[in-house]
Amino acid sequence: MTTTSPARLAISGIRTAIGISGAIALIVGVLMLVWPIKTAFVVTMIVAVYAIAAGIVYAGIGVFSRVLGGWSRAGHVVLGVLFVVAGVLAFFSLESTTLWLAVFVAIFLGVTWIIEGIVALTTLRGPAPKGWTIFYAVVSILAGLVLALSPLWSAFVLWVFLGVSLVVFGVIAIVRAIAFGRAAD
Repeated sequence: MTTTSPARLAISGIRTAIGISGAIALIVGVLMLVWPIKTAFVVTMIVAVYAIAAGIVYAGIGVFSRVLGGWSRAGHVVLGVLFVVAGVLAFFSLESTTLWLAVFVAIFLGVTWIIEGIVALTTLRGPAPKGWTIFYAVVSILAGLVLALSPLWSAFVLWVFLGVSLVVFGVIAIVRAIAFGRAAD
């Protein structure tokens, strides 16, 4: 009977986890690049399912809680109903919801980058290198403006970038998983 050392078991577990995460990243990345619209629909469906599940949980907390006060319970029920309605509406108009979600994320990210650039400029009196801080702030603000002013195009570019990134990271993770622990052999 052969026994495996705890170290070998740990290495095997880590190798498996890296390999599985790499394979998932690779598959999702390829799907995002080959079928971008269908994959975006799937992402939207996942968000819709989450909204419905969260709505049921919130409503359940509001209805069944014995600890919360009346206003808090009512608020949980209302929030739960809103989440469920949003999730159901997303399923009824999946195409429109997917488009809206892409535009929302691009605008949100754009506004976030604009604010991040402005905040970076507020640190100019601090110890950070001024040249790099100004460069970072300008790039952040300009990138944010591009995202916010052309959200649909920007969402597409971000989607492709994310897909390519997942493919690259997936391949790297798979190679790491194959090579991981060889030195210990």
